[in-house]
Amino acid sequence: MILTGPEITAAAHDGRLRITPFAADQVNPNSYNVRLGPTLITYTSTVLDPHRPNPTNATSIGSDGHILQPGELYLGHTLEEVGSDTFVPLLFGRSSVGRLGLFVEITAPIGDIGFHGHWTLMLTPVRPLRVYEGMQIGQIMFFVSTGAIDLYRGKYQAAAGPQPSAYWRDLARLQAVAS
Repeated sequence: MILTGPEITAAAHDGRLRITPFAADQVNPNSYNVRLGPTLITYTSTVLDPHRPNPTNATSIGSDGHILQPGELYLGHTLEEVGSDTFVPLLFGRSSVGRLGLFVEITAPIGDIGFHGHWTLMLTPVRPLRVYEGMQIGQIMFFVSTGAIDLYRGKYQAAAGPQPSAYWRDLARLQAVAS
């Protein structure tokens, strides 16, 4: 079951889910609009390697916005901290943003129960596009889970700002176990 807008509002107020800051005008019939935070990061290496940390460059989005370029992967983040110990959150780009040629979060829309923090957004434009801090860029839906809950305790917990891939940590851990 998916939470309706009024139930999202009730759950945000009674603590079953956290959206900080919460704004009633961002509630939809069955989702909550999230805004783009002030920081974007890009990878600086020509070739990315999942076996090691990849260097990044951070950029602050100015008051006149920032132009995203095709062929580049940008990691942004939600302005809101979002999470729940009860519901399963799913994040998708808003259709209005998709109609401008921006792909948002197309490979990893599901959040884990127990994650709380800024969501890293994978942003890929098909043509140059100016984005602004605070623009409503995505929407999160919340689903009721069934069964025992094992809360998220992973490497991205309490994320503040965009987080580059930490997949290399998983690979290192698997290699250590195999040895």
